[in-house]
Amino acid sequence: MPKNLRRVSRALLSVSDKAGLIEFAKALNAQGVELLSTGGTAKAIAAVGLPVRDVSDVTGFPEMMDGRVKTLHPKIHGGLLSIRGNPEHEAAMLAHGIAPIDLLVVNLYPFEDTLTRSTDYDTLIENIDIGGPAMIRGAAKNHGDVAVIVDVEDYGLIIEELKSNEGATTLATRKSLAAKAYARTAAYDAAISNWFSSELKNETPDWRALGGKQIEVMRYGENPHQSAAFYKTTENRFGLATARQLQGKQLSYNNINDTDAAFECVAEFNPSTTAAAVIVKHSNPCGVAVGTSLLDAYRAALRCDPVSAFGGIVALNRKLDAATAQAIVDIFTEVIIAPDADDEAIALIGTKKNLRLLVTGGLPDPRAAGLQLKTVAGGFLAQSRDNAVVDDMVLKVVTKRAPTEKEFADLRFAFRVAKHVKSNAIVYAKNGATVGIGAGQMSRIDSARIAAWKAEDAAKLAHEPESMTIGSVVASDAFFPFADGLIATAKAGATAIIQPGGSLRDDEVIAAADAHGLAMVFTGTRHFRH
Repeated sequence: MPKNLRRVSRALLSVSDKAGLIEFAKALNAQGVELLSTGGTAKAIAAVGLPVRDVSDVTGFPEMMDGRVKTLHPKIHGGLLSIRGNPEHEAAMLAHGIAPIDLLVVNLYPFEDTLTRSTDYDTLIENIDIGGPAMIRGAAKNHGDVAVIVDVEDYGLIIEELKSNEGATTLATRKSLAAKAYARTAAYDAAISNWFSSELKNETPDWRALGGKQIEVMRYGENPHQSAAFYKTTENRFGLATARQLQGKQLSYNNINDTDAAFECVAEFNPSTTAAAVIVKHSNPCGVAVGTSLLDAYRAALRCDPVSAFGGIVALNRKLDAATAQAIVDIFTEVIIAPDADDEAIALIGTKKNLRLLVTGGLPDPRAAGLQLKTVAGGFLAQSRDNAVVDDMVLKVVTKRAPTEKEFADLRFAFRVAKHVKSNAIVYAKNGATVGIGAGQMSRIDSARIAAWKAEDAAKLAHEPESMTIGSVVASDAFFPFADGLIATAKAGATAIIQPGGSLRDDEVIAAADAHGLAMVFTGTRHFRH
């Protein structure tokens, strides 16, 4: 047999997920492979009449301590770790009655799945696998001789290898499986360590572990020369990772990034009290609105910047209906994402073969804690999610004039939106809709001017007699360092301002607001988004 091939004579199967187990065990048995197993896995295999030897018969010890100890034994780990052809290893195996194990099949206790269903500490502790990861790591280390499977999707791969190579596996396959095995145990341990950090309320642990399961390989990343894939973490949060794509071509890296931005923004609006629509382009909102219906909200959002909305992402906070679907497909749209969609809307969108429709099953909670990551050279930044919500903030009136009730409603709306606009962010809003958005500028006054300029353009397209910023309110994601930015919003016709405050020149900015008859409130909370 060629040097890189290793015949599989004995296999140890110990799985919590029994999907495909019996068919796989039958195929191994047909290849003449001796089957070893543990507990429930052994019972499932024996129940269909296949010969299987229980691990306790091999070790001479029964499973004990509620199953915590069953495979932690030299006769198991020696069988996995022994180097074939090594005289010292073979002598030790002979002396201690250790037989080689050529294939290990383990999928771990379902800690990650349990985490999505339970917060009970003891339940989660008991779903931490010990023997499984130990065996996986041992078999993966010894991949020169042993194949290790941690994913039911690889059962077919091994059977094909055995059939093609007279019952043997190739080194290339064993290396590939070993790499996957180490990634699996790393992701598993990451889920556990991050849960522990959460339990301990330690948001900045000394070591931060990351892990996720691949959902999809993208055609490319932000640009065609970049590779990319989409991974799911253990976070139990509605969004792209929970979405079902009902229709349309494959999502791109940029589609996913922009769609996530849109859906997180629309989730700021409670669907039980108002319908909301968000249109995003290049991860920035170009139109946001609330209304009595999704159709009203979408039309108002589109009115803010219909030029930028072309080829954009639309996010909705309620079930998509046919009337709204029809309005959306009237212009070129890349993606629609909503908690759900009715049959008529699905059928209507189905006439646009490239338009992607995603339903998520729910909305993410804007107040929920979470982790956000950004890579830098040689490392990464990790921070808690910005889960501050304007409704929870104490708004302090700092000007001589207090906002009217209507202005207060629009100020809260605008500040919700500003949270999701790239810094420096300026958002003009009126009647529950954005009318001008300035994003990502190096100068805050430039953001204010650009937002007003875009509002003027939108007014011309809509044949409005004046700029839509006349009579609007303004939200700024951070304080005004100088009065000039605020004065620019006043010149655009704004009547009230919401901003965090905290500038060394707050007094100057407040005086300018009073001089222009503006009402202004401070939130004490900044919403930078870089």
